[in-house]
Amino acid sequence: MQVYYAIGGVGMFLVGMEILTNALRDAAGSNLRRLLGRFTTTPLRGVLTGALGTAVIQSSSATTVLTVGFVGAGLLTMVQALGIIYGANIGTTATGWLVSLVGFKLDLDIAAMALLLPASLLDLLGKGMWKRIGRGFAGLCLLIIGLEMMQTGLGGFKDTVTPEILPGSGIGGLLFLVGIGLVMTIVMQSSSAAMALALVLLQGGAIELVQAAALVIGMNIGTTFTAILASVGGSLPMRQTAIANLIFNCVTAGFAFPLLLLVIPMLSGLAQSFDDLTALLVFHTGFNLIGAAAFLPVTSKFAAMVARLVPEKEEGKLISLDRSLLKDTDAALVAAQGACEKIANRLFGALGQAMNTPPDYRGISALAPFQGALEDLSEFLSHIHPERDNRVEEETYSALLHQTDHMSRLINRASKTTHVNELLEDHVLRRPTLALGATLRRFAEAEFSSREAARLSRLHDIIKHRKNKHRRGLLLGEHAGIYDLQEVFAHTDAMRWLDRSLHHAERVAHYQAIAQRGFPSAPIEAEGKDT
Repeated sequence: MQVYYAIGGVGMFLVGMEILTNALRDAAGSNLRRLLGRFTTTPLRGVLTGALGTAVIQSSSATTVLTVGFVGAGLLTMVQALGIIYGANIGTTATGWLVSLVGFKLDLDIAAMALLLPASLLDLLGKGMWKRIGRGFAGLCLLIIGLEMMQTGLGGFKDTVTPEILPGSGIGGLLFLVGIGLVMTIVMQSSSAAMALALVLLQGGAIELVQAAALVIGMNIGTTFTAILASVGGSLPMRQTAIANLIFNCVTAGFAFPLLLLVIPMLSGLAQSFDDLTALLVFHTGFNLIGAAAFLPVTSKFAAMVARLVPEKEEGKLISLDRSLLKDTDAALVAAQGACEKIANRLFGALGQAMNTPPDYRGISALAPFQGALEDLSEFLSHIHPERDNRVEEETYSALLHQTDHMSRLINRASKTTHVNELLEDHVLRRPTLALGATLRRFAEAEFSSREAARLSRLHDIIKHRKNKHRRGLLLGEHAGIYDLQEVFAHTDAMRWLDRSLHHAERVAHYQAIAQRGFPSAPIEAEGKDT
């Protein structure tokens, strides 16, 4: 009977941790996305951001998935992503402290039983913030109850499961325990559950402090297995991130093992001053901090080494969207946003080169990759399902759909390059055409700025005014016999092409600004402009 309590406790803990993590992640939402995206300008800031983000959402895997999305979208470099990985390994130690506090230091199992029903009802009946609060508390209650069941189940084996039946504190025995910790984490697919089990065994006297420390070192390596599995068949950034995470954790474990042999007396003293659980958690947090501190100065070299280990293959596609990111809406939206920006920059650059002196049509003549990339992007977007009560996700998703539609229309217009010659030969429209070309090239070459989007909008108004004025002049000239009807039609078609092309370019930039900020600073539909 006791073994069923132990097994059921592990299962309940896993379910509770999953529910709690999802609730915290939903609550963090776009704030976590902006935190990771804006505060990782250096590896050190990446460490702080990764540690804070992981501690908040209680999941290093979720932080890693978002990081992969940023790297794939081109919003983070590999060097910046490595900083987040270091920090995620530090932040994941917060789970152990949480388990120790709510599961052992505070006697909360009765309170958890009493709170589970109202928390579940709040999750089922509530909406928005109240629903997330209810879900979070329900997950926390299940986590605490699962810990209590583990303690009850394993408590029945305290006379049979003793430190003596496990390998001793010699080097060989500790290495064996490192392997056991690794296997435990791989089997459970959760370093949090494995850590909780180690804490329960330590609290119950089934293992000694040094044996628990060896298990934790193995768990630190085992936690990389999920990312490795997820990266199989994934994109290059995901594979590189998984390999970097594995190397970092293995090297950190290499630091931790000899460190354990050196600090055994210190850990024993700490356990006497506080308790075994605190000593174990200090060791776990400490060797992850040491690992991050050791890697930080050589992050650039480490990134270069990972790039050599997992080299980039030549791909014919303009963009590469990893479908495994669809499991996380935030990561998928970030990846789609990066793909949109890449297509827009390349398309604007090609069109800008055509509106130049002399015009260069080479980019425009190779539009097939743009159309193929847009088809891949549209298919990827069709699998993203933003939450209805998440305003930021809905508006970002809507902006990406509008941006994709306008880029498709712009590609169709860009293929008609005969109009460019008409515009460059027209003494009235030559200057605005060259101005548009220069703006598009600047847009493609520089980092995106909302100022460029505003410049396109102003240019559109100027060209629309000149187009209407010039069209009246052409009609009067034709009536006076200055122009023949064929010239009027050719120039009118060219002006219409310029006006509609600029409209689509301005809309692409407008929606790109909305998607980048995560919320619109102006109404999505401007009066007098179609979608």
